Amino acid sequence: MTTNDWSGIHPQAIVDPSAKLAEGVTVGPWSYVGPGVEIGEGTEVLSHVVIKGPTTIGRNNRIFQFSSIGEECQDKKYAGEPTTLLIGDDNVIRENCTIHRGTVQDRGETVIGNGNLFMAYVHVAHDCVIGNNTILANTTTLAGHVSIGDYAILGGGTMVHQFCNIGVHSMAAGGSIVLKDIPAYVMASGQSAKPFGMNVEGLRRRGFSKDALMSLRRAYKTIYRQGLTTAQAVEELEKTCQDIPEIRPLIDSLRGADRGIIR
Repeated sequence: MTTNDWSGIHPQAIVDPSAKLAEGVTVGPWSYVGPGVEIGEGTEVLSHVVIKGPTTIGRNNRIFQFSSIGEECQDKKYAGEPTTLLIGDDNVIRENCTIHRGTVQDRGETVIGNGNLFMAYVHVAHDCVIGNNTILANTTTLAGHVSIGDYAILGGGTMVHQFCNIGVHSMAAGGSIVLKDIPAYVMASGQSAKPFGMNVEGLRRRGFSKDALMSLRRAYKTIYRQGLTTAQAVEELEKTCQDIPEIRPLIDSLRGADRGIIR
């Protein structure tokens, strides 16, 4: 990565001399890029953005005005330790988003993957781990230590309790309050959120076969319609669906549900 290319820096931007900016990075007027920040090729930082380090941002991201990236967290246990924020490639971070660094009480870093869309006013707290190709709609709020799987969609105003896991390809309706894990592929809604079937339409759009969708529907009934505990449902799925690759992420999300799953 070619660093310290200042050609795309607006004269009214403030960029610390120690920040590392790759070729093609642009920083708009009245934005601030602090020490310990690295930004990859082609990333666009619009006006009035604050980025603090230690933060590493990958390639071809777009960060819109009034967002705060890499600020220290709001956890009262935080005592100024040099924790980090890692952001991958091709993410869109819209207006007024806040994304905080990690804490030493957890992994010490907040991690965001590739191809995500964070709409306006999204908050990502300390030690969250977000996968790839997720959508967090306007005013979605993640408490600390939350994990979001690939292709998950959280509707506007969704609030997620700390330490919850949101499974791959799952979906929460707008205004949901998520107090327990949402298993992979499951649709959720409500305050607090409850399951409402599999995200069949989303899976169909992503190329899941009819056989896979049928298997996932049967798996949903095993989890939610047979009166089984989560552990019993996992055991049953292991016996009946172990040869179906699409079921494995579902089983894994159930096994990792330390807070329990939505019911």
